[in-house]
Order: sequence, then C-alpha cells, then structure tokens
Amino acid sequence: MTYILKMKKLVVLLALGLFINNAVFAQTKFAWIDSRELLKAMPEVTKADADLQAFAKQYQDQLQTMQAEYEKKIKEYQAGEKTMTDAVKEVKEKEIRDLQGRMESTNQSAQEKVEKKKQELYQPILEKADKAIKDVAKEKAIDYVFDVSLGSLLVIKDADNMLPAVKTKLGLK
Repeated sequence: MTYILKMKKLVVLLALGLFINNAVFAQTKFAWIDSRELLKAMPEVTKADADLQAFAKQYQDQLQTMQAEYEKKIKEYQAGEKTMTDAVKEVKEKEIRDLQGRMESTNQSAQEKVEKKKQELYQPILEKADKAIKDVAKEKAIDYVFDVSLGSLLVIKDADNMLPAVKTKLGLK
C-alpha cells in the first residue's frame, strides 16, 4: 500500500514539475540575429577592411622584394657555381640561407602584426554591435538571442529576427 502511495506522489510531483517548467519556459522570450549580415551593413567594417588591406600590403611588398632578391641570388649562384671556389660557394650558400631565414622571420612577424592590427581595428566594431544587440534585447525583453551565422538554429520565426531593430539602433539601412 505504501508503495502505491509513493508512486502516486512521485507521479504528481513529476506532473507538477513539468507544468511549472512549461510555464517558466513559455515566459522565456527568444530571438535570433545574423551577426554576419549586421557586420556587413556597418560602414565601419568596410573602412576596417580597407585599412587592414593597406597595412598588410606593406608587408606583402616587403616580402615580394625579399623573394625577388632570393631568386636573384639563387640564379647567380647556379650560374657561377662551376667556376666558384669552395670558399666562395660556402659564403654564397650562407647568404642564401640567411636571406631565407630573414624571409621566414619577416613573414611570421608580418602575420602576427597583421593579426594584432585586425583585432585592434575590429574590436570596437564588435563591441558596438554587441552593445546594440544587448540594448535591443533589453528593450524588447528578450531573454535569449541566437546568432544564426553560427548555424546553431534549425527553426526560425521571422517575427523574432532582431537584425532590423539592431540596424535601426545603429542608424543603418
């Protein structure tokens, strides 16, 4: 008899828990946004892209100059190799290896500097977009915002798309 009472209590508690959970879930408001589309619409991104390309081009030009010098040294070495003494060959080979090392070092340094510049340029833009998204969510009493550019949502109701409201908040078309 006690077993049946315990089971009835358990079923009642489970049903009550499910009811409360559904009531709480029904009050939770969800929305979605495509942050890629938002960032594409922000003029700051276009400027940051152009600035980053100009910054990276400096390093590209430097590396191309080094590459041309490297190829020239290789050709000169190959052309005169048969007439060179061992001592001259050794010096020329060392010059080529040193230049190759400088190229690798310059390339690595350039990549690091470009990445740092990218973060420097885009961080304020991302913060501005994030603030606008949070402000709109607060204004509309939205509890959770999903970013569909990450591909994490399967069903989307268009009425809950925050992109137009966030664009308006940022003064974008």
